Amino acid sequence: MHTNELTQQEVLDFFNSVLGPQRVLTDSENLHIAGADHTEDFVFLPELVLQPQTTEEVSKILVYCNEHKLVITPRGAGTGLSGGCLPVLGSIVLDMRRMNRILDIDVENFQVTTEPGVITEVLQNAVREQGLFYPVDPASKGSCFIGGNVAENSGGARAVKYGVVKDYVLNLEVVLPDGSVIWTGANTLKNATGYNLTQLVVGSEGTLAVITKIVLKLLPQPAKDLLILVPFYSAEEACQAVNKVFLAGYTPSALEFMERDAIMAARKFIGDYSIPLPEAIQAHLLIEVDGQEEAYLMQEIEGIVQVLAQFSTGEVLFADNQKDKDKLWRLRRVTGEAAKASSIYKEEDTVVPRAKLPQLLAKVKELGKAYGFDSICYGHAGDGNLHVNILKNNMPDEVWKHELPKAIRELFVYTKSLGGTLSGEHGIGYVQKDFMDIVFSEVELQLMRGIKKLFDPNNILNPGKILPEYRVG
Repeated sequence: MHTNELTQQEVLDFFNSVLGPQRVLTDSENLHIAGADHTEDFVFLPELVLQPQTTEEVSKILVYCNEHKLVITPRGAGTGLSGGCLPVLGSIVLDMRRMNRILDIDVENFQVTTEPGVITEVLQNAVREQGLFYPVDPASKGSCFIGGNVAENSGGARAVKYGVVKDYVLNLEVVLPDGSVIWTGANTLKNATGYNLTQLVVGSEGTLAVITKIVLKLLPQPAKDLLILVPFYSAEEACQAVNKVFLAGYTPSALEFMERDAIMAARKFIGDYSIPLPEAIQAHLLIEVDGQEEAYLMQEIEGIVQVLAQFSTGEVLFADNQKDKDKLWRLRRVTGEAAKASSIYKEEDTVVPRAKLPQLLAKVKELGKAYGFDSICYGHAGDGNLHVNILKNNMPDEVWKHELPKAIRELFVYTKSLGGTLSGEHGIGYVQKDFMDIVFSEVELQLMRGIKKLFDPNNILNPGKILPEYRVG
């Protein structure tokens, strides 16, 4: 909060008057919590944390910050993997956890209106009780906030059939950096009225506006789902098999890839070795189908298994009860945490056209041999979205800091050559912004900078993210 106009006490006095002292946090514990997320081992301490409860409070905070040029970083649950909520320039964190109400479930119009601090799984459960379905389910759905999901345009395992966050956001109430409060769209399924401000804010990672209300489209709740785990003797064949499933006319609700090391790490992390892992098995596909009629779903699963029979696979594990389904999904959902627990790591969120997934996986392993790093790969194979966890293990600090970025750049250049891009669902944030030149020309980057400047001329809102303009450390 470096300003020539105000003392720190004056700033504190103002925010105390708006929020009350109990929601203006300056203690060491809360500053450390607000200074980190799930991105590697980064910590950037802010000077204070604000916890608004209403749109009006957010507006007052931003008016004051904009007037006095105080940098402010919006924060959800802190589960991000690209450093989007890290206060890299210090100053103020705007913690949205107290804006956590589901405001309205409109059963007749299949919509829900929610504040941003609602946990995604809580939202899913609330609409499910009304027979409705919000299908976007990131791995951290039990802890992440719906506002953070919108800010990052999150995906998850079921994006292959149902799409990502952007496909469900109808309208947003946002507070602009100058404190103006606007709605970006309309609560309608179709809208061809003017520029699409809603979709501009979705995925903008808190750099353009602060999201205070969200209107989401919902679907009917599927009545049934079936789940299988298919072991492969070759990781490359597992990737090749993905496109064959779709070419045969099937659209699973989830199609997840886990290489051997990913399952080994996950089993160790949760202490459950009940799922068999024969020595020769190199990868698994976790495949789910859902719908209304179980008999039809059984035909789908049988057809998918027949398609996979052309590859070298082991015994297919069919989860025929909810306990077994939950066990398999838990194994998949904890792989990121398991990788993080095993070593300091960097996670790259590469995505390519689905049929190019085998080439991408092969390139990761080739780079690992060339640069001396180990990796754990898993991800949403049905989307061509591969999460590459690069483990530090015994790599010297100098190599980790100076040589590994060369390998990552080489990986991204190759990803781009396959028709892919840097991030499928984690966003660019702090850690990927210096690679944006790989996928965007200077003309394109200048357009983005122009949009940022139009929304935020004083550059107070989450600076140092997405665009390669700032570098800290």
